[in-house]
Amino acid sequence: MNEIQAYPLTWTTIYPRTPQHKREAARFEVNFSTARNDLLNELRLLGAKNIIISSNVPTRQDGLPYARHKEPDDPGVAVYFKIKDKSYALCCDRWRKVKHNLRAIGLHIAAMRGMERWGVGSVEQAFAGYQALPPQQEKKWWEVLGVSPRATEDEVKETYRKLARQHHPDNGGSDEQMTIINAAYEQAKQVGYKV
Repeated sequence: MNEIQAYPLTWTTIYPRTPQHKREAARFEVNFSTARNDLLNELRLLGAKNIIISSNVPTRQDGLPYARHKEPDDPGVAVYFKIKDKSYALCCDRWRKVKHNLRAIGLHIAAMRGMERWGVGSVEQAFAGYQALPPQQEKKWWEVLGVSPRATEDEVKETYRKLARQHHPDNGGSDEQMTIINAAYEQAKQVGYKV
């Protein structure tokens, strides 16, 4: 799991992305710290090791996402972990906020653990479909946007706007391409552009 980063988001190939316009407001309310800590607790109860929570929220020194940070354009969360030397990944971007996607993954794990308690199946059976595949080799933000890594703030902003107009689903573009462009733009902003 050494190519997986906690920040920025490393999405796994087994999960299709939710188009931005199809993301929903969550039906549960929770603060960021509680969602993150409850998820970690569920993972520990599961016996998970080598846990990586990956998102577009910058991380603290311990590798966990900061609780108080501006909401990124891409709220997706991917959680990577090992159980008995097998690597697993759970991803969620259905909800509009990072904290709600964290919460959803935590609740999902709690439900999976319930299977074993009820004697119907094992955790290993439940997680068989979640084995982690290597992340796709993603392009760098400047490659996606088609600019130099040393591009100015104005160049990045103008190029993003041009690509967004061209590839927006309302203009005949695809949700997948728009998600990639938005993620690249978010990374450009995170590395220091105030765009």
